Amino acid sequence: MTDLAILIPAAGASRRMRGSDKLLESVDGHAQLRRVVAMALATGARVIVTLPDSGPLALARKTALSGLRAQICALGDWHEGMAASLRAGARAAGQADALMILLPDMPDITESDLAAIIAAFAEDPTRPVRACAEDGRPGHPVIFPRRLFQELMVLTGDRGGMVVMAGEDVRPFPLPGDRAITDLDTPEDWARWRASKQV
Repeated sequence: MTDLAILIPAAGASRRMRGSDKLLESVDGHAQLRRVVAMALATGARVIVTLPDSGPLALARKTALSGLRAQICALGDWHEGMAASLRAGARAAGQADALMILLPDMPDITESDLAAIIAAFAEDPTRPVRACAEDGRPGHPVIFPRRLFQELMVLTGDRGGMVVMAGEDVRPFPLPGDRAITDLDTPEDWARWRASKQV
């Protein structure tokens, strides 16, 4: 079995929500952040969650994860953006064979999706795997093999891990519909998503 760690980067400022926190939006009766962490833990993988170490969102996010056996990394440099979470996650993953980046604002991703992507990576653990929409548009989650951890650890700014994938032979992994690309950043995004579930 592949020794894989899952990083959930939850240190962002949720600025586009205009005062509320997208990661605390309720999905299936739970805060979305708690839901996605619980789902990741259900795969049996080690789960790493980055949180801001200060600011208006820090305490509520930490409280939302109460009782879950995830490794919390409180970031003092969370203002820098995604790179801070990726650096911390790659360090925390240590000698794991791989690191999955699972964004916490994608409520359509399922536990079975995670299991399928992990199984796909295990077929060839030398290649990164990136989930995509049914029509091929690239999305998330993404799995990085350990040989790329060093590159993740030196990222700067608000860049995601895609710069590390440049030049790599990435295996695309289609998920049904648009769920690999549905991330919700604004109140309007959440309202549209909820309306679509009531059709």
